[in-house]
Amino acid sequence: MPILDIIALALFAFSWLFYEPLLKRLGHGSNLINTDMTVIRRRWMQEMAVREIALLDGQLLGHAINSASFFASSNLILIAAAAGVLFGGDSALRSIEGIAVLAPASQLMVQIKLGLVLVALARGLLDFIWAIRQMNYCLAAIGATPMWASPSVLAEYAEATGGILNPALSAFNAGVRGYYFALAGAAWLLGPQAFIIATLGALLLLVWRQRRSSASSAVRQVRQILERQPVVHGPHVRATPSEPPVDSI
Repeated sequence: MPILDIIALALFAFSWLFYEPLLKRLGHGSNLINTDMTVIRRRWMQEMAVREIALLDGQLLGHAINSASFFASSNLILIAAAAGVLFGGDSALRSIEGIAVLAPASQLMVQIKLGLVLVALARGLLDFIWAIRQMNYCLAAIGATPMWASPSVLAEYAEATGGILNPALSAFNAGVRGYYFALAGAAWLLGPQAFIIATLGALLLLVWRQRRSSASSAVRQVRQILERQPVVHGPHVRATPSEPPVDSI
C-alpha cells in the first residue's frame, strides 16, 4: 500500500474512532450540542415524571424510534449495495474500475476501500439497532412511571429514566455520524488526496455543527432557560408517599 494511502487511512481511523472523546476534551464538556442535549433530555424525564399523563412523552419517543428505524433500514440497503460489489466477483469489481473519476488501483486496493465503507456502514447499523433497543427500554420506563409517589421518588425515577434515554439517543447520533465517515471512506476510491480532504471535511463539519452552528446556540439557550426554571409538580404529586385515593361507596 502506498505511503500516502497509509497516512490517509490512519487519519480516517483516528478521526472516526476518537472523534467524540476528542471533542469533549477540546470543549471541556461545554458549548457542545451533545452536552446541552444531555441536560435537556434529563430535564425532559423530570417533567415526564411529574406529569399526570405521560402520553405525549411516549409519542415523542415513538417518533424517535421511527426515525432510528428509518435510518437503520437505509443503512442496511447501503450495506447490501456495497457488499454486492465487494463480493460480486471480478465482473462487479471491473464494472466500477472502469469509472473515469476513480483513481487507478489494484483489485486488492479496491476491495480494501470498499471494505472500509462497508465497515463504517456496519458500525452505524449496530449503533442504530442498539439505539432502538434502548429507546424501547425507555418507553417501558415511561409507561411504568409511578403516579402516586413523593417528589423525591419521582426525581430519582426521572434520573434513572434519563440514564436510559441519553445513551439511547447518543447511540442514534453515533449511527448518523457513521454516514459522514462512510462518505469520507468512499472518497478513498477517488484517491488518497480526496480521502484526506473528505475525512478532514467531515471532521470539521461535525465540530462546527456541534460548537458554532445556529442550532448549537439555540440548544444552549434552551438549556439555560430550563436550568433557570424549576420543575413544577402537578396536583397528583403528594408531599409524602401514600396510596391513591379510593372513592367511598
